[in-house]
Amino acid sequence: MAVLFAAVPDRRQVAQVLRDYLLLTKPRIVILLLITGFAAMWVAAGGPPPLGLSIVTMAGLAMSCGAANAINMWYDRDIDAVMKRTQRRPLPAGRLTPEQALRFGVVMGILSFLVLLTVNLLTALLATAGLLFYVLVYTMWLKRSTVHNIVIGGAAGAAPPLVGWAAVTGTVDWAAVIMFLVVFIWTPPHFWALALFRGEDYARAGVPMLPVVRGERVTKWQILLYSLLLIPSGALLYFTGAVGPVYLATAVGLGCAMVLASIGLLRERLPRMDWAHRTYGWSLLYLAVIFLAMMLDVTPA
Repeated sequence: MAVLFAAVPDRRQVAQVLRDYLLLTKPRIVILLLITGFAAMWVAAGGPPPLGLSIVTMAGLAMSCGAANAINMWYDRDIDAVMKRTQRRPLPAGRLTPEQALRFGVVMGILSFLVLLTVNLLTALLATAGLLFYVLVYTMWLKRSTVHNIVIGGAAGAAPPLVGWAAVTGTVDWAAVIMFLVVFIWTPPHFWALALFRGEDYARAGVPMLPVVRGERVTKWQILLYSLLLIPSGALLYFTGAVGPVYLATAVGLGCAMVLASIGLLRERLPRMDWAHRTYGWSLLYLAVIFLAMMLDVTPA
C-alpha cells in the first residue's frame, strides 16, 4: 500500500512537467497561428485539403511555432521573472531549467523541419525561416532594442499562411502574400493594445514597447492607423479570385469594427483601460474570423 501511495506524487509530478513543456510552446498562440496556416491550405486547395497532407503540415507547423516560443522563453527568462504577467511561466517559476527549455526548443525545431520536408522543401524552409526570424531577429535583437520591435517582428507570426499555401501548391503566390500582409498589419495594434494595459510590466522589464517609449496617446493613434490599413489589406484577397463576396463583406466589416474599437480606445483616458482590453480581445476575434471567412467563401479550384 505504501508503494501505491508513493507513486501518486510521481504521476502528478510527471503531469506537471509535461504541462510545463506544453506551456513553453505558448499553445494558445500556436492554435491561432495554425488557424491561419490551415485556412491558407484550404484556400490554396479550393476546398478541404487532403487529410494526410493537412495532418503532417499542421503537426510540423505546430512544432515549428512551439519551438520558436520555447526558445523565446529560454532567452527572455530574465525579463519574464520581473513581469507580473509572465512570472508564473515554467522558467521564472523554477519548474524547468534553462537548459531543458533550450534543448526542447532546438529539438522541436529540427523535428519540425524534418516533418515538413516530407511535404516539400519550400514548406520546410518557410517554417524554419519564420522560426529563425522570431528567435534571432525579434527575440534576440529587436525586442529589447527598438520601439519598432513588434512592427518588424510581426513578420515571423505572419509566416504560417505562406507555409500552408506552399504545402498545397509547392509555391507562394499573391493570395498567400496577401494573407501574410493581413497578419503582418494586424500584429502591431494587437500587441500595442496589450502593451497599453501591461505598460508597467514592460517598463519594469526595460522592454521598449511603444506606450513605454512614446506614450499612451501616440500608441492609440498608431493603433487607429494600422486598424484603418486592415480594411484594404483584408479586402485585397477578394481581387485575386481566391474568395467570394461574402468574404469581402466580412473582411471589410471586421476592419471597420477594429477601427471603431480603436476610436473608442483613442477617446479613453488613463487610468481606465476598458477599451484597451476590448481592442485586444477584438483583435484576437478579428484574426480568427477573417481566416475562417476565407474557408467558408473559398472559390473552388
